[in-house]
Amino acid sequence: MPKYFGTDGVRAVAGQFPLVEDFITKLGYCALKEIEKQGRAFANRDVIIAEDSRASGREIASYLSKGIRAAGYNVVHIGIAPTPAASFLTQKYKAVCGIVISASHNPAEFNGIKFFSPLGCKINEDLEASIETAIENCSSVPAEKEGTSYSEKGELVDDYIAFLKSTFPKDIDLKDTKIVLDCANGASYKIAPRVFKELGAQVLSLNTLPNGVNINAGCGALHTQGMQDATKDNKAYIGFSFDGDADRLIASDEKGRQLDGDNIIAAAALYLKGKEALKGNKVVLTIMANLGLINFLKANAIEPVLTKVGDKYVFEELEKDDLSIGGETSGHIIFRDISQAGDGILCALQLLAIVKYSGKPASAIKDLWTKYPLKLVPVKVTEKTPLEQVDGFLDYVATMQKAMGEKGRIVIRYSGTEPLLRILVEGEDKALVEETAEKVAQYYKSKASAAV
Repeated sequence: MPKYFGTDGVRAVAGQFPLVEDFITKLGYCALKEIEKQGRAFANRDVIIAEDSRASGREIASYLSKGIRAAGYNVVHIGIAPTPAASFLTQKYKAVCGIVISASHNPAEFNGIKFFSPLGCKINEDLEASIETAIENCSSVPAEKEGTSYSEKGELVDDYIAFLKSTFPKDIDLKDTKIVLDCANGASYKIAPRVFKELGAQVLSLNTLPNGVNINAGCGALHTQGMQDATKDNKAYIGFSFDGDADRLIASDEKGRQLDGDNIIAAAALYLKGKEALKGNKVVLTIMANLGLINFLKANAIEPVLTKVGDKYVFEELEKDDLSIGGETSGHIIFRDISQAGDGILCALQLLAIVKYSGKPASAIKDLWTKYPLKLVPVKVTEKTPLEQVDGFLDYVATMQKAMGEKGRIVIRYSGTEPLLRILVEGEDKALVEETAEKVAQYYKSKASAAV
């Protein structure tokens, strides 16, 4: 497993290791040198960089740029833009790679760095590991090479906007369709309202005034109540919330009820199956997907394929079996026949089209299936001790799982982006679910400190 890369890039509090000048500069340099070793013939020597609205983003970009130019490559900075914009533009302009400076849904003090391959998908763990090894063997980074350049090209985002609009069916008229957008004071604050307005919708925009420190603050995909209330109170057709870098989507029906990634995937899978466009009649989910969704898909002759948490793992599974759609409860959803990346705005457009074509309100999606009660307990950790080294923990979990039977499950994993152990318990019996989650958490806390 990579040491510095988590499930979604290198992430930390900005200014604290590894998000410090020396490491970031080495990261830019070593990443390009390792990509170079793959032997791919590049059409140009450009690296596309985007960032979200965090105050620390521009400084991190300057450190990365020094390393990238030292490796002999050019930097094309597209400014504040969604993560999937970097993915799309990297492909379109045949760049060497794309880099996004963002900590996604995390608070403003955090930041992160994630890489996209020339094909627009996130780099794999083998390349991450080789970059890390190169960094640890790098004593210093040379001066920027002559002939390399740094340029600001925010206008390239217009190509991404045109692409988004092209994915929405031309036979759907959005005149008189009121839509609520919560842009999380993040990367979508200009782009999302523009896309929906140019498609003809009436748009009520929330949280579109980023100031460097208010990204995700009580808003966006992790805090959707304001969007849900606005959707209901303003009698809107549907509401959408994006996270800080706009690669996630959580929606609201017209009644103000939340539609999370599981709800969206269920609706999209049924729609694609009805059009005979669901490849293999399979959908990729992560192990955190609700058991109710898994059983619903099976009941509709759709096979759920489960993978590790992280949209890059979802994509790898989609690519391996040439499948159409996959995603996470958190709202990372990939329509692989359209895009190589999870894209909140694109997902919102696809969901809107599905609802319009159905002739039913968005609430019909909420009522498709019933979620199993679940309890998610995050336990703060100072060290991510392998679970098999926590005395008796896995045996205890197995005993608790046996007591729940086939109508429930327990999923334990360390977060790839935060110092947390996540304990997820779900099942038909709400009381049993909550009791089991608390017992497992308490057992872990009692034993983890003694782990070797």
